[in-house]
Amino acid sequence: MSLNEISVNDLSGLRGAVVIDVREPDEYGGGHVPSAVNIPLGDVRERSAELRGADTVYVICQSGRRSAFACDALESLGVTSVNVTGGTTAWIAAGLPVQQ
Repeated sequence: MSLNEISVNDLSGLRGAVVIDVREPDEYGGGHVPSAVNIPLGDVRERSAELRGADTVYVICQSGRRSAFACDALESLGVTSVNVTGGTTAWIAAGLPVQQ
């Protein structure tokens, strides 16, 4: 299965996108994509039912590695997901807004 990916700039242009941040709560609390919901990687399978109504779920972490694992898990559960390349590090480097 190939991984679907999106850049932070392309994600920032989407309106109403469902974004989950799979970092730990302390990382998420330090700054995250506005409107992103925190679902730590270890909870993704357990909480996948929360995401079933979304057409596509955009998944972000710090650099893109954990979010890739989360995408694999979600896809295996029938949830369409897209990995955000470069993660929050790339989001901040691009000068995009961050919510505390």
